[in-house]
Amino acid sequence: MQSSPETGTWPQAASSPCDECAAHLEAEVPEVLFHGLRQFLDHHPEWNQHRVATSALATFLFQNGCKDTCVNQHYFSALFLR
Repeated sequence: MQSSPETGTWPQAASSPCDECAAHLEAEVPEVLFHGLRQFLDHHPEWNQHRVATSALATFLFQNGCKDTCVNQHYFSALFLR
């Protein structure tokens, strides 16, 4: 489940009720962040771009007051699942 550098989109598989509806994102990020992500993924094979993006977005939303149950589920999953 890796995105291609050309599109930057992340396919998403439905694994829980909170994952049933998926949105595909495309983003431009500074090259230094992209290279940092590639290095992280090279050293942590249990992670993929989808997991990193979901974790980052859920963390941002949770820490900024989002009370949605599915956001909380993703946030805590990212914290405790390795």
